[in-house]
Amino acid sequence: MREGFLNKVSCSTKFIHMITGLPSYLIITFLAAVALTYQLFITAVKDKKLPTFIIFAWLIITAVLAYTGFLANTTGIPPRFLLAVAPALVFIVFLLISPKGQTFLQTLDLRMLTLLHIVRIPVELSLYWLAAQKAVPDLMTFAGSNFDIVAGITAPVMYFVCFNGKEVKRRKLLLAWNLVCVGLLLNIVITAVLSAPFSFQRLAFDQPNIAVLFFPFVWLPSFIVMTVLLSHLAAIGQLQKKP
Repeated sequence: MREGFLNKVSCSTKFIHMITGLPSYLIITFLAAVALTYQLFITAVKDKKLPTFIIFAWLIITAVLAYTGFLANTTGIPPRFLLAVAPALVFIVFLLISPKGQTFLQTLDLRMLTLLHIVRIPVELSLYWLAAQKAVPDLMTFAGSNFDIVAGITAPVMYFVCFNGKEVKRRKLLLAWNLVCVGLLLNIVITAVLSAPFSFQRLAFDQPNIAVLFFPFVWLPSFIVMTVLLSHLAAIGQLQKKP
């Protein structure tokens, strides 16, 4: 049943797997979210050469995995999709526990890490439109049980309220906001995982989360979500230290 659904919404040849019939405004909005995520994060980085290389290499690798249809096979255990997210998670853990990684996270511009979360607005719009195209379930949108758009709407507010130039003037408020937004992120991530057509699927059997298996939407979990998570963790780490 799952394979039949995937075949119905995808155009597949020997080498190419993509969802067809999507409106251009959806594709443009999503790609704009990817570009904005990259730009804001790189702006937060002092030495941009290595992070730029790593990000572009990861975007290419995950695009190839999705574009060739490798990720569309959901019958394996563990699912192939793990290759699109596990390396990024391992890299984040490395940054958190290694001395060089911790130094890197402490040097990131906290203002840009805060403003970066505005990308969650175009992301949530994209999910809403994908649900209308039967590529993700409604419960993954702000019309369902996904409230992550609140983080995107409040990000510019926190940016203007919590900073005085380069200095943080409301550290506790900004820390609390980051913690709440991590909770919002975990809520949608868990929902998305349990809605995906894997062996452990528990939600949305009538309309599984299949968009992330295809290009370019694979960049949502593999790049945007990982960058948002890393930005929160880096910000929390900085805010917990004494000024």
